[in-house]
Amino acid sequence: MPAGDRAVRILLFGAEGQLGWELRRSLSVLGSVEAITRNDGLKVDLEKPESLRICIQSTRPDVIVNAAAFTDVVAAETQQEMAFRINAEAPRVMAEEAKQIGALFVHYSTDYVFDGNSSSAYDESSKTAPLNLYGKSKLAGDMAITQSGCDYLVFRTSWVYSARRKNFLSTMLPLLTSRQSLSVVCDQVGAPTSAELIADITAHGVLAALNDRKHCGLYHLAASGEASWWQFAVLISEQLRAKGMRTVMDTDAIKPVTSADYAGGVARPLNSRMSCDRLRKAFGLHLPRWEDGVARVIDERFSLAEKEILR
Repeated sequence: MPAGDRAVRILLFGAEGQLGWELRRSLSVLGSVEAITRNDGLKVDLEKPESLRICIQSTRPDVIVNAAAFTDVVAAETQQEMAFRINAEAPRVMAEEAKQIGALFVHYSTDYVFDGNSSSAYDESSKTAPLNLYGKSKLAGDMAITQSGCDYLVFRTSWVYSARRKNFLSTMLPLLTSRQSLSVVCDQVGAPTSAELIADITAHGVLAALNDRKHCGLYHLAASGEASWWQFAVLISEQLRAKGMRTVMDTDAIKPVTSADYAGGVARPLNSRMSCDRLRKAFGLHLPRWEDGVARVIDERFSLAEKEILR
């Protein structure tokens, strides 16, 4: 269905998450968005596939967007069944139902499907080899979607953060003032990518795919440039100090450590860099620098962050 014929009906799962929040904004320009949350009246449960089928069949949307996921990398190691139900089984059911009703299915994947041993950026054809259960569950979801036969957009992204919900940036804000020093991993490299950017590109991609299904497929989606988690933390600190937050610790107090030194307990890819050339060429988009995204999100959070840090 060409997007211009009538208002597009969009069914959004995971609407209360950091990405879902931004998608409710960005997708609203395309048509009506039915946002599914844990507390809605449709009784949808990602761990119960039949509830997803009933929801999709009853609403019969033009576009199904799945922003819901089990994202706790550590917990996935001990809650494997739940991680696979939410990250693999639920997307499989959504994709099957999308195929059944002729809807476009939009889903989000992760850099954790790679082992991080490459010396260059990963593209969409790179070999997948996840190191942990979270990555394995997400890869299983990707494979289920591509094998379903539905029209899909799968955006594989990395290091997502926003002004809302729990993420690296929101975690750093109180730590930068509550401790004398802070240790942050410096040998994992990727591209911090804002939920705002992902949501805006999703809207662009959905519009393109609705008008021409040749745009469907798997795409890498991340901000331009690269950074370590340590560099990410340093930039957050510098941005806050630039806004006059004198209580933020000095940059020298943010200590770089290796993954081996970090007691996280779960293997993570050292190289999470992804080539986004296919996305740029397919949709004619410019991907801003990761630093620009951090500055924008801190601007958005500034009033709230000031209250939290200086209280």
